Amino acid sequence: MAKGPELFSDIGKKPKDLLTRDYSSDQKFSVSTFSAAGVALTSTAVKQGGLSTGDVAALYVYKKNLFNVKVDTESNISTTLTFTEILPSTNAIASFKIPDYNSGKFEVQYFHDHATLTAAAALSQSPAIDFTATLGTPTIAFGAEAGYDTSSGNLSKYTAGISVTKPDAYASVILGDKGDTIKASYVHYLDQLRRSAAVAEITRRFSTNENTFTVGGSYAVDHLTLVKAKLSNHGKLGALIQHELIPKSLVTISGEVDTKALDKNPRFGLAIALKP
Repeated sequence: MAKGPELFSDIGKKPKDLLTRDYSSDQKFSVSTFSAAGVALTSTAVKQGGLSTGDVAALYVYKKNLFNVKVDTESNISTTLTFTEILPSTNAIASFKIPDYNSGKFEVQYFHDHATLTAAAALSQSPAIDFTATLGTPTIAFGAEAGYDTSSGNLSKYTAGISVTKPDAYASVILGDKGDTIKASYVHYLDQLRRSAAVAEITRRFSTNENTFTVGGSYAVDHLTLVKAKLSNHGKLGALIQHELIPKSLVTISGEVDTKALDKNPRFGLAIALKP
């Protein structure tokens, strides 16, 4: 692939992952195995409140093409097919779910040294069509997204964003919800491996004059243990600790407390992921 700007969907993803990834209030257990044929199998069980769910996913890679199938306890079958380099610098992704046949989607991604383009369409009688375009370099990127509803003939969404990437920092600004919200975020990395970082994000909704501000960060205690924390202006304080038991196998304990309502019970989560 050409080494150009990031996809529009990746603008703002780094700070978002730091503030949301691995935080959970559920109990989750997953085990991954690999067959001799090269198929990766992952079994997952999740307990949320009094409800327990599970799924089994299979991932097969053939000549850089990915075939992913997931079956859950409600008999839903989700399939994603990713074909890389079907044309120069082009990916094609098809996804669908059975028995929800209207959930099908087909996407084409094109990568260039100074641009990335995507087009996606729902596989239904009145498909919604999404387009994104990003111009720039791996250091700075300007992008926009538009969604068109073929049934009504109207734009269903339009979004614009900019990102700046440096070796020790990342910043992004996104104007979304048809111009009703603006989100600015910044990440500063404290080590070369980018495991220790500080992050800040502010969102302004113009229609309600509401501001949401969140700060957080991650700190690598050692090469096996990572600690993360975050705090919003609404008083939500979250923290987690993640430890690598054996190579590629992680245990994560997370919690959240509402500092403005200490009478409420805090929320706790536990995730264990075992890989060979």
